[in-house]
Amino acid sequence: MEDHDHETSSQPLLYEYDSSVTSVSPCDINDVTEFGRKFLPPFYTVIFIVSMLGNGLVLFIMYKFERLNTVTNIFLINLVVSNLIFTITLPFQAVYHYSEWIFGSVICKMVGSAYFLGFHSSVLFLTLMTFDRYLAVVHVVMATKQRRSCYAFTTAAVVWGISVLASLETCINYDVTKDPIVGDVCEDNGPKHKVLGTYPLFVMFFILPLVVIIYCYIRIALRVVSSRMKGKHRTVKLIFVIVMLFFICWTPYNVILLMNEETSDPCDNSLIYPQYVTHNIAHLYFCVNPVFCTFLGKKFQNHVRQLLVNEVPCLKSHLNFSGQSTL
Repeated sequence: MEDHDHETSSQPLLYEYDSSVTSVSPCDINDVTEFGRKFLPPFYTVIFIVSMLGNGLVLFIMYKFERLNTVTNIFLINLVVSNLIFTITLPFQAVYHYSEWIFGSVICKMVGSAYFLGFHSSVLFLTLMTFDRYLAVVHVVMATKQRRSCYAFTTAAVVWGISVLASLETCINYDVTKDPIVGDVCEDNGPKHKVLGTYPLFVMFFILPLVVIIYCYIRIALRVVSSRMKGKHRTVKLIFVIVMLFFICWTPYNVILLMNEETSDPCDNSLIYPQYVTHNIAHLYFCVNPVFCTFLGKKFQNHVRQLLVNEVPCLKSHLNFSGQSTL
């Protein structure tokens, strides 16, 4: 998603929903560009390290202590993989923002595609996890019959298929071009009119998931309150927190993106600066998501304690193990 608000003397923001404008806009954003050159490389480095450690810890704990073929765990594993796919693009972005694109055309296409693939699949897997919780809580009888590992593998395959297709245009169109001042830049060089522009992507990967998630959680909340299903509270709360984190991180960027799409002045500083900031805040989601998943889920807390006790037995007297929850 190339930002079409960069200027000839600035480092372009590599990704944005709308890559339809391939020419370089003469916007004077030297200040924000210089700030990004100093701030973004260490910022992306920290996110990369924390995300890799957090997501890696979740995968390791699930491998060591969990049954991997349950529906919830299949979806959670796929969500973590989506986060990791996104995360591996961050070192390339850090170097890119510091100087120029030095990795060549093939890596340009791969990094752009991985960014989209990780983002799109994360949105869809969050929505899928919410819908699965809805079935498990609100439609218990049907869920008992339908929620099998085959169902989880099939729906996961569909999600990956949709995400790959949505990312395919990036792989085709992105390439390295020469900027007279910045140097080599990785940007969209495809046709002006895209198969999937800003609005279709906004609806598909933001509005529809938001509607589904709001509906499911209203029904789940009503069901839990009316039936006093205490055993479900922690699972529902954990998934709710994960989902809300995503929308808190990504909603400001999407709103600014739509406002930028409607403005007649692409160099309006009132939009350039907020878009620059919210775009990078959105990356925090892939860092904090596994942390919340690990430390809010009681089962994961117990697994972490067990892992520590296995490695450092003297900690056993200092760590308490509580009852297992569903997540």
